[in-house]
Amino acid sequence: MSSTSPVLSAQALGFPWQTPDPFLFCVHHDDHYPAGNEKLGPAASLAGRQLGQDFAGKDGWRMYHGRVVPGFPQHPHRGFETVTIMRSGFIDHSDSLGATARFGQGDVQWLTAGAGIVHCEMFPLLERGGPNPVELFQIWLNLPPEDKLVEPHFSMLWSGDIPRCTFTDEAGRRTEVTVVAGSLGGERAPTPPPHSWASRADSDVAIWCIRMDPGARWTLPAASGGAKSARTLYFFAGSSLAVAGDRADHHAALSLRPDADVPLEAGAERCELLLLQGRPIAKPVVQYGPFVMNSRAEIERAILDYRRTGYGGWPWPVDDPVHPRDAGRFAKHADGRVEHPRQG
Repeated sequence: MSSTSPVLSAQALGFPWQTPDPFLFCVHHDDHYPAGNEKLGPAASLAGRQLGQDFAGKDGWRMYHGRVVPGFPQHPHRGFETVTIMRSGFIDHSDSLGATARFGQGDVQWLTAGAGIVHCEMFPLLERGGPNPVELFQIWLNLPPEDKLVEPHFSMLWSGDIPRCTFTDEAGRRTEVTVVAGSLGGERAPTPPPHSWASRADSDVAIWCIRMDPGARWTLPAASGGAKSARTLYFFAGSSLAVAGDRADHHAALSLRPDADVPLEAGAERCELLLLQGRPIAKPVVQYGPFVMNSRAEIERAILDYRRTGYGGWPWPVDDPVHPRDAGRFAKHADGRVEHPRQG
């Protein structure tokens, strides 16, 4: 890459994807589950899988930590946020606050773990007569020191409330940008949780899902925060992508100059990209599994508090609860408030 290129570096995508401060990492789950059974698990033999720790991808799907239904039974978090973007399929969420939800098909859950929460994320396989693809991003976003121990909180960003900006090039080829966080073209994403780093006006946090038609051209605008922000473009689907004239023939994480417009051109196949951008928090990060704090002493306290309090305890009869097949998409918050995605 030339010295004038807006691409600072490129690296192959691993698992999980590496991310710049203020993000911690991003996991791309893409599982091609078969038809579901009466328990909302896979109607297929589980023989040969290391149940409870199945990450091998046998037959194109994983049970993860689930034993009947794929997913992640109850586990704790402290000191950061999860942003879960559902591209296909569903998640059944339950937590130690007594909140619960089913979301999917473009919905986003934004959870501030703060002082501590225990939750589960199960992937119910609702279709009995055909496949149940589940694809999602889970992005871990750090919290600044002063907000590490705020009250836990989750927000639902329903698919119909998330802006989608469409741009058409001179040949009529389209680029669609789903604005999960930040703003683009006069459209602003739904409000993030109140103590999120993204809720600060000067944080310049942007989370955009970009889909480009084959051969489409579109220019990614410079970050509004200028050179203070860090931004990475993840090219994860498609045969090739030209970035400011430099062609990428392999899926990659591209670190970009934040203060530059970046011309993009899709190759012969549709391209899909994820943009993560934000002003760094620039504080020490100490992580131990599901706990992310600023010092080793704070990690030790997080573990001690979890052992002592269970972060509120687990109010559900099993570690991996799922909702009835016909429950639909909804969220029930800890205060008893119930919401559903708007119709239309």
